[in-house]
Amino acid sequence: MQGILLILVFAISTFIGYKLIGRVPSLLHTPLMSGMNAFSGVTVLGCLSATAAAVGFNSKLMGILAIILAMINVVGGFGVTDRMLRMFHRGRKKTEGEAQNA
Repeated sequence: MQGILLILVFAISTFIGYKLIGRVPSLLHTPLMSGMNAFSGVTVLGCLSATAAAVGFNSKLMGILAIILAMINVVGGFGVTDRMLRMFHRGRKKTEGEAQNA
C-alpha cells in the first residue's frame, strides 16, 4: 500500500512540475534554474542524510545514486549559470593603438 502511495505522489508531483515549468517564459528558464541551485543543494543534503540512515544494501545503493544525480543537477546548474553570466560580460575595451591596428 505504501509503495502505491509513493508512486502516486511521484506521478502527481511530476505532472504538476511539468505544468508549472511549461508556463514559465523561455527568457526566465536560465535565471530560474540558477535560483533553484540552492534548493538542489538541499536535495543533496537530504540524500546524504537518507543514505546515512539507510540500513539495507539496496537502500544505500539507491541513496548513492540519488546523491550522484543530485550533484549532477547542481554542477550542471552552476555551469549554465556561469555560461549565462559570461554572455553579459563586456569585452575589454580596445586602446587607441589596438583600434588603429585592427
